[in-house]
Amino acid sequence: MMDIGELRNEYTQSGLQRAELKDDPLAQFSMWFEQARNAQLHEVNAMTLATCGADDMPQARTVLLKLFDDRGYVFFTNYQSAKAKELAANPRAALLFPWLGLERQVRISGQVEKISAKESFAYFTSRPRGSQLGAWISEQSQVISSRTVLKTLMNQIKEKFKAGEVPLPDAWGGYRVIPERYEFWQGRANRLHDRFQYTKDGTTWRIQRLAP
Repeated sequence: MMDIGELRNEYTQSGLQRAELKDDPLAQFSMWFEQARNAQLHEVNAMTLATCGADDMPQARTVLLKLFDDRGYVFFTNYQSAKAKELAANPRAALLFPWLGLERQVRISGQVEKISAKESFAYFTSRPRGSQLGAWISEQSQVISSRTVLKTLMNQIKEKFKAGEVPLPDAWGGYRVIPERYEFWQGRANRLHDRFQYTKDGTTWRIQRLAP
């Protein structure tokens, strides 16, 4: 067994007080997101997506946030992937943004819905052509015999669409996580971290400090 009990860091960059928080969690998230971008954190829009399907087994993976506004937080995937099947069985999810360079993390959870084909198409057309082609060939989460399969399929799809634009695949698009709960976490010394929870209360948000 590898003993890693001595791996620890003290969090000393800053604190978080109730008076500093925005009343609207989207505004608070937007501010922290911009601060993370300005700090040039790697993959600032990377988030852990946790789902739980019909088998009640939680699953988590890293995906990229691509859109967010007052309607929710959008990521894109194959609609036949493992995560899509889990969301079909249980359309709820949790997100985690680990901005460790700023000693921060944000948790968001809520209902999930597919976005419209129009919205998916708008984002799809902004992707690099290679990513567009990749969306056509990957039967995400399915077992394949080798990487050669992907290379062969990529060559075939390049040939198929060589003369024009790459259309949106029927099995590819976005999901929106509609927040019901947020938590903003700021690391502090001696593990006495600052944690604030936003929960939906009708049309407003209730803010509470949580024990670390």
